[in-house]
Amino acid sequence: MQTNEMKALVKAHAREGLWMQSAPVPEIGPDDVLIRINATGICGTDIHIWNWDDWAAKTVPVPLITGHEFAGEIVELGRNVTDLEIGQRCSGEGHLIGKTSRQSRAGKFHLDPATRGIGVNEPGAFAEYLRLPAFNVVPLPEEIPDEIGAILDPLGNAVHTALSFDLVGEDVLITGAGPIGIMAAAVARHVGARHVVITDVNPDRLALAEKVADVVPVNVTRQDLSETVSDLGMKQGFDVGLEMSGNQRALDQMVEAMTMGGRIAMLGIPPGKSPVDWSRIVFKAITIKGVYGREIFETWYKMIAMLQNGLDVSQVITHRFPVDDFEQGFEVMRSGRSGKVVLDWRQP
Repeated sequence: MQTNEMKALVKAHAREGLWMQSAPVPEIGPDDVLIRINATGICGTDIHIWNWDDWAAKTVPVPLITGHEFAGEIVELGRNVTDLEIGQRCSGEGHLIGKTSRQSRAGKFHLDPATRGIGVNEPGAFAEYLRLPAFNVVPLPEEIPDEIGAILDPLGNAVHTALSFDLVGEDVLITGAGPIGIMAAAVARHVGARHVVITDVNPDRLALAEKVADVVPVNVTRQDLSETVSDLGMKQGFDVGLEMSGNQRALDQMVEAMTMGGRIAMLGIPPGKSPVDWSRIVFKAITIKGVYGREIFETWYKMIAMLQNGLDVSQVITHRFPVDDFEQGFEVMRSGRSGKVVLDWRQP
């Protein structure tokens, strides 16, 4: 039976950490739903908030319930909501958009400049209950379990980035073997890329990439990427690059490894300003696309269809904890030696 109080992970103080606290169950408006949370994923953004780095200190109001990767079920409907049902399992788009910008009015919702994020700017999903606009709800098919539903947000980042360019028959380089880079590798193989190479300096992440997807892992501290290109018989380099690391050296290596006229999609965010050798990009006629979030809702349709049609990213989840052990979950995620970490909010 629903009460008026719930437990929630709160950024309660402007310092390192999150705190489990009691909070009021959100009240929904006429166009909202109330979702009982079953599972949440820990994101790199959540690690920034836990660490309370410069970005978090400038961005996140205190106190705030954090978290934005989730799966759950609808327990209450606003009076204007007619296309969803009580008891329906769902995930949801965590970007809360405006409706008046040119981008939104053109249906390019992911480009709306008024976007606010749950768990970053607005109360989030690290709680027993979440209020979410019905517009943002994504119903979950029965064959997608809650723990996969809880990582659809980062999978959407991977899908949006990977599908930025045609991959069929192409040779693809991915820089950064974090969970999103690994899932992008799985997507690239699923849609028909020929060779997929993923680079990193973390041997644990590279081993996980090889476990999750049919890829060639390259530790750039020990291997020369050009040798891998030669071994694979790629005479001119990679056709498509997916930059997931936010590391300037990785981007430089990618540019050098691209074929003439190659295409690069960038999801990784470099810290601060980075020097770029634009002459190499110009003379190689390289196209670079910046990627933010997910295409609302085209990315969701595509990734759910791929999951229903054989895409398997389940092994990217390496750790599962009951939510009361959240500190252990964050410790594992902060170590850099895990894939996705999922917190279970269901009561035993």
